[in-house]
Amino acid sequence: MFIERKIYPELISHLKKKQITVITGMRRTGKTTLLQKLLNISPLKNKIYIDLERMDNRQVFSEPNYENVILALNQRGIDFKEKSLICIDEIQLVPNISSVIKYLYDNYDIKFMVTGSSSYYLKDMFTESLSGRKKVFELYPLDFGEFLLFNDIEFSPLKKFENNFLLSEYQRLNFLFDSFISYGGFPEVALSKSVDDKKDLLKDIIDSYINIDIRTLADFKYSNDLFKFISLLSSRIGSKIEYTKIASASGFSRHTVKNYLEFFEKTYLITMLSVLTLNKDREIVKAKKLYFNDNGIANQLAELDSGVQFENAVFNQLKHFGDLQYYSLKSGREIDFILNKNFAFEVKTTPSEIDFNKTKRLTNKTGIKNVFLIGRSAASNFSNYIYGGSIV
Repeated sequence: MFIERKIYPELISHLKKKQITVITGMRRTGKTTLLQKLLNISPLKNKIYIDLERMDNRQVFSEPNYENVILALNQRGIDFKEKSLICIDEIQLVPNISSVIKYLYDNYDIKFMVTGSSSYYLKDMFTESLSGRKKVFELYPLDFGEFLLFNDIEFSPLKKFENNFLLSEYQRLNFLFDSFISYGGFPEVALSKSVDDKKDLLKDIIDSYINIDIRTLADFKYSNDLFKFISLLSSRIGSKIEYTKIASASGFSRHTVKNYLEFFEKTYLITMLSVLTLNKDREIVKAKKLYFNDNGIANQLAELDSGVQFENAVFNQLKHFGDLQYYSLKSGREIDFILNKNFAFEVKTTPSEIDFNKTKRLTNKTGIKNVFLIGRSAASNFSNYIYGGSIV
């Protein structure tokens, strides 16, 4: 069964181009499924799928003599005299593979489509060696619209931000949104009907991230304490990142904390949200805020209250609409999210007219005219907000 992701049309379009198609993201977000689907729909007969989790396949691309790579692929059915499509899964498992791909790309008519489980590896290793030869597509866990598709629920995607609350839609989607903000958007988790199965899958995803991705991609001295450290971070969702306080709570040095957070962001576990700065504003807070890229993982790591869960879920919706920041003054007043420097969003479990007016007054300092509250619960006699579940 194949359920189309929002990124799929872009990948189909790029399939026709010579540039290398690179799909990256966390494990279990559906990269392999997309790769195999694109391989199947390609009209080319001269094509192959290679899974680098298999040792024999890794040996092929570890050959120091590239002519031996060509010979091995030829024996597996690739005719280098004709245009070919080569799909390679989990490229981070072969450290020197970018050099092999560059050689084949430059000397033969080959369309490469590859996947890798971390931008930490891909962006670092591919930046120079494949400059101008690739396009990177980032695949995240499902957003709420995709989550509805995976649960066979019909809906109309949001075309623009507007005061669009409908009680009937709130009642129809509320139960599904509860599941989404509790267990997140990994495809396997979304398709599972059992709560116990969802939790087991999430635990397995976390274990794989710590025991495979981290150990493959980094050489952290304190790797045995990483689970506790990541759990500590999840309890700080929506908070400003204060390295000294996190260092004190974790027992790590401030330098180690900064290195870990950078690595976690580059491997898609978290996002550190920057602040909107204005030239005229000298009272702005400079610290970044912390969010997890999947609610299910965050909820498995810490006991999060409903407001934090909701804010993290809203973050994961809005980030797909463009450049996301937040706004905060040293006085403590802040706006949760600023999108494309043009839309201001304040997140409240139950929105009120007072919340809206406060946000509107603070937004006046930024010059932004489009102001919304995003509410979790239906509020009576108040319509200036967007129900969180409708941002699909």
